[in-house]
Amino acid sequence: MDSGKLLGIGSRVKHPAYGDGVVIQLHAIAYDVCFMHYGIKSVGKEYSGWDIIDRVEPEESISYTAAEKSLIKILNHWSDIGQKTEIGDRWDQGTMILKPSDSTLKPKEIPIEQFFHKIVMLRDRLRVMEQKINGHPKMTDAEKVEMQQYITRIYGTLTTFNVLFKYKEDNFIGEKSES
Repeated sequence: MDSGKLLGIGSRVKHPAYGDGVVIQLHAIAYDVCFMHYGIKSVGKEYSGWDIIDRVEPEESISYTAAEKSLIKILNHWSDIGQKTEIGDRWDQGTMILKPSDSTLKPKEIPIEQFFHKIVMLRDRLRVMEQKINGHPKMTDAEKVEMQQYITRIYGTLTTFNVLFKYKEDNFIGEKSES
């Protein structure tokens, strides 16, 4: 793709040092680019060392709020990296003990943070699978709905672990009952 053309807000790029990013703001001589692992960096408009993955035409009247919403949508769609999810304060540095009913067997102790990390990875991978199903070009709408119902049931099964999350918006949500 021609790197000599101006990029608009929402353009996706791959920088050799910073990796994947999205243009979030335009300045006279530079772009503000939000990189997934390095945050917001300023890159000169004349820079040609990156690959342009998806070029968006520049617009004159886009608000930062619209750009911010666009960035979040793009990063959520193209990334399997979830936002930072925090464990509840009461579990910080805690231990989970798995104790068998047979007293001759030794209990297993696991740091709660390690278990919590696995739960968060599971949730994030379910979200990516959900996106891939919804965007699948060969599945019918009926097949997508059926698969989505299975994923919703999986989320419902995982609601037991909501007690570990610091913030309610990070919780698993299953099917809502009609009663």
